[in-house]
Amino acid sequence: MSADVSALLTLGVYSAVVVALVVRSVLRSQDGFGVWFLYTIERLYVPLMFRWRATNGPSPLPSSGGALVIANHRSPIDPMMVWMNHHLRTSDADRAIRVIGFLTAREYCSPPGLGWLVRTMQSIPVDRNGQDMGPTREAIRRLRDGRLVGIFPEGGISMGADLSAPNTGVAFLALKAGVPVYPVYIHGTSFDESSGMVAPFTRRQTVRVTYGSPIDLSEYSSRRVTQELLVDVTNLLMSELSALGGVGYTTASLPVEATANSRLSVGSASPQRTRA
Repeated sequence: MSADVSALLTLGVYSAVVVALVVRSVLRSQDGFGVWFLYTIERLYVPLMFRWRATNGPSPLPSSGGALVIANHRSPIDPMMVWMNHHLRTSDADRAIRVIGFLTAREYCSPPGLGWLVRTMQSIPVDRNGQDMGPTREAIRRLRDGRLVGIFPEGGISMGADLSAPNTGVAFLALKAGVPVYPVYIHGTSFDESSGMVAPFTRRQTVRVTYGSPIDLSEYSSRRVTQELLVDVTNLLMSELSALGGVGYTTASLPVEATANSRLSVGSASPQRTRA
């Protein structure tokens, strides 16, 4: 066999292996080619731009079943940081790539060119006035159907070192859907309001992510959902999230007006200051 033929055969074998790996990877995406394509881009882009690392091992997010993912919110890039490497776990080599559908302010879902991205990532648009119950019902339906939903309990992007006061909508979703809650703390992201929403995606940063164990709320499942219960559960979730980051948090309190299920946290909202 000539050297040229041997080289061609070797190249053919390598090409077949690459194609097989790509096909296998696509098949592992439960939500189709578009999700696989975006996740492949993220796996290349995030480590290069943000030097992403997990501080405590592989992601604990489940490979199947519904779960609510909560995280602190410091930058528009936060959803990407949570999604990164979510499918990796040493004890489960065949974990699927799963979409985390984040609740997102509606105005960030409507600009031209973002429609396909929003639909592919299964974002749930939320009005800032909190009067539309549609997003609440949609999030609960997805969770009960065994899907992943992401939410930032602080609501808007927070500038303070500690966690801002949360919306009790996070507890309402978890209790009504009956799913575990996975806290994820993001270290190192930041946002300068004067630079606009695009700047964080182009600025190199060092980002670290700390995963928490799932928070089991089954002991609350038999209790009637009241304002008091929502406040208690919300503060439990925030205490777990703040402990991951080694920061403080502002406790939730009973609202003067509005029901707990009429307010939902949204991603990439306008900044708000942390209250002491």
